[in-house]
Amino acid sequence: MKSMLSTSPGGPETLVWTEQPDLTPAKGELQVEIRAAGVNFPDTLIIRDLYQMKPPRPFAPGGEISGVVTALGEGVSGFEIGDRVLALTGHGGFATQICISAAQAIKFPEAMPFEDAAGFVFTYGTSYHALKDRAALQPGETLLILGAAGGVGAAAIELGKSMGAKVIAAVSTPEKAAFCRQIGADEALVYSRDMGRDEQKEFSRSIKEVSGKDGVDVVYDAVGGAYAEPALRAMAWLGRYLVVGFPAGIPEIPLNLPLLKGCDIRGVFWGASVFRDPKGHAQNMQELQALYASGAVKPQICAVLPMTEAAKALDMMQARQVQGKVILTNA
Repeated sequence: MKSMLSTSPGGPETLVWTEQPDLTPAKGELQVEIRAAGVNFPDTLIIRDLYQMKPPRPFAPGGEISGVVTALGEGVSGFEIGDRVLALTGHGGFATQICISAAQAIKFPEAMPFEDAAGFVFTYGTSYHALKDRAALQPGETLLILGAAGGVGAAAIELGKSMGAKVIAAVSTPEKAAFCRQIGADEALVYSRDMGRDEQKEFSRSIKEVSGKDGVDVVYDAVGGAYAEPALRAMAWLGRYLVVGFPAGIPEIPLNLPLLKGCDIRGVFWGASVFRDPKGHAQNMQELQALYASGAVKPQICAVLPMTEAAKALDMMQARQVQGKVILTNA
């Protein structure tokens, strides 16, 4: 087998495509031949030791995969060699082979391509947990998505529309705004990359104008930084502010704002929720697969690259050049 290994903390350029011994599944595990792997923002952090999870080196990044079961460990039931499975792995996905707990694996049908399957679990799992479990988004409510053209943001647009919400996408370029409208956003705002106080006030005013009422009911913040405060200022009474991620930096929030708005700030740590509530995660994945089968959601894949070009994919991710998902594949 081969893996794209991180041998020391650093950027994408530190990754090395390395020959390794084939893996043998332990008790309760599946050996999976990886056909495709999704690329996500945490992959850019984990190789720098900046993510919540810090696996021992050497390791391969890559938190979600799709592939074919090639061997069964002792005691595994419910799976057969040849099954098509997708899984949330945490790391290890940028490789040709992986062993995972059978409990992590989710079968998917022939009608779903490996590329779609590899771009499905992380983004839709995160956004569905956020909007359904944490925000309890209701039909007729207004949803604002910061960083809406990225993987989780694009998923949130589709899911928000499927849940009956009015969706406002906020992005950094007109091209990204057009992409968001194309996949279902009702409105799209372009914010400044240099968000000073004047720009913050203008951004908040723009949100209030397009929300069509007293403000937005739910904010899905996958950006953080200086963009958080103006979004919070544009919230409706009893709104829910979802903290999803902060590639623009951890924001400093004036705590008088939640008081004045009567709103909640709610954390979204989907990875932890998967392990703390496996039954809830399994139910969500069933519902998401049904949405995929109905055509309500479909991974928005902007690039498919060979696994050996993982560094390029991560460079695209950290430069905010990705609209939807980048997928790595093994030939």
